[in-house]
Amino acid sequence: ARRDFYWLRSFIAGGVAGCCAKTTTAPLDRVKILLQAHNHHYKHLGVFSTLCAVPKKEGYLGLYKGNGAMMIRIFPYGAIQFMAFDQYKKVIKKQLGISGHVHRLMAGSMAGITAVICTYPLDMVRVRLAFQVKGEHRYMGIIHAFKMIYTKEGGFRGFYRGLMPTVVGMAPYAGFSFFTFGTLKSIGLAQAPNLLGRPSLDNPDVLVLKTHVNLLCGGIAGAIAQTISYPLDVTRRRMQLGAVLPDSEKCLTMVQTLKYVYQQHGIRRGLYRGLSLNYIRCIPSQAVAFTTYELMKQFLHLN
Repeated sequence: ARRDFYWLRSFIAGGVAGCCAKTTTAPLDRVKILLQAHNHHYKHLGVFSTLCAVPKKEGYLGLYKGNGAMMIRIFPYGAIQFMAFDQYKKVIKKQLGISGHVHRLMAGSMAGITAVICTYPLDMVRVRLAFQVKGEHRYMGIIHAFKMIYTKEGGFRGFYRGLMPTVVGMAPYAGFSFFTFGTLKSIGLAQAPNLLGRPSLDNPDVLVLKTHVNLLCGGIAGAIAQTISYPLDVTRRRMQLGAVLPDSEKCLTMVQTLKYVYQQHGIRRGLYRGLSLNYIRCIPSQAVAFTTYELMKQFLHLN
């Protein structure tokens, strides 16, 4: 019976890990979206001044705008990603006979893409909600945003604007974060098992990383992956906000958008705008996600 509910338990573990991680960093997420797409209320401000300006202008809950849609999305997202990762890993090992780091990288990328495609419309809605500023609401809430996008922006296709840069950026991102995490973990446990590792609570033969080492590896993995795929993240946000932004007709395809942002704002203020925030955001987020997941795995006997 324990095997039957294995997938359900790993679904819950992935979902809870995702929700904890995202709520921790929700305010930074909101600010990042405002900056990436140059919201006209905050576009002259930097990261920290925006973080201070949002509560003044919109109250403290303003920092959590779009977090509801985020939670609804991240539970299935985290769950699908972690479940798919395990499944793809098995398939790649069995069917293709590839193992070691390469199959981790491939499985990580495929899992990320699967999860994104399944939950993309919710990401779209969340970005629209997070970009709104108090007093200028186009969307009253999650359901209203769904209806509006569906009726005004070409039905179902409207929800998938910006999917291309997401998938293109996802492969290196998910791949590299799992790859870096896995590599750091195996090197760490091989080189200094007593210093960095401890026996797993539910299976003493399995060595797992100590919590703070886990946090560190998750953080480093996230940071490297982020830097590689960041311009594509900016592109995705621009495309998702399409109808809301004044320059939407210049941002119809991925290449157009990348070019436009580069020409208008350059590399630092355009393609990498909000990156420093991303590091601050990404490190606790990845760390909380991996650590919660490892704890949940032990709690639900998944090892």
